[in-house]
Amino acid sequence: MIVTEDEVRRIYRKRFPAEELAAKRRVWEVIVKHYFNRWIRPSDTVLDLGCGYGEFLNYVHAAERIGFDLNPDSPSHLDHGVKFFQKSVCDLSFIADNSVDLVFTSNLMEHLPGKREVEQMAREARRVLRPGGCFVMLGPNIRFLPGKYWDFWDHVVPISDRSLQEMLINQEFEIVDLYPRFLPYTTRSWVPKHPVLIRAYLNFPPIWQIMGRQFLVRARKPIAG
Repeated sequence: MIVTEDEVRRIYRKRFPAEELAAKRRVWEVIVKHYFNRWIRPSDTVLDLGCGYGEFLNYVHAAERIGFDLNPDSPSHLDHGVKFFQKSVCDLSFIADNSVDLVFTSNLMEHLPGKREVEQMAREARRVLRPGGCFVMLGPNIRFLPGKYWDFWDHVVPISDRSLQEMLINQEFEIVDLYPRFLPYTTRSWVPKHPVLIRAYLNFPPIWQIMGRQFLVRARKPIAG
């Protein structure tokens, strides 16, 4: 289990060398601009938990963008307009209650120390969300990756779309969208990565059932009354 900032920095520098990181960014630019931005208004405040190298936040069109990550390298990759906290995603005490329109996390929950920490992160996400705001989660689905899921040393918590849905309902979220299969497992896959092909993939959900290995869940904080 990775527990220190230096360990996080070391493993991600080795996992994503410069060329591969650039290719990953190009893929995410298309995904964010042509899929995730549909859920974000220009006036919104968006919080990314485990923001990494800004693959999501750098391409979001929002009034305020906030990133949390333990990796000391993250700030050097983020746009100047992004507010960054080098803090645990389980403690969002720097963020006021009911102040965020959308919370996003991608390929993070499986790295947390255990399910209690995943629950704590979800509670904090719900606290900071405005009523009607959404928590969007993307990650490897253990149901479709029983072996490959463990090929990364820092994968600790096995999560499926079904177990995540149960946890979110227990945390009093409303499930808006749930896709057991969304994106392929990693950007290292053999799938062609030309922007036109990525857009075609995003616009044709039937192919997700063949190639998708990551779940996508969008859950809403209920509006009181």
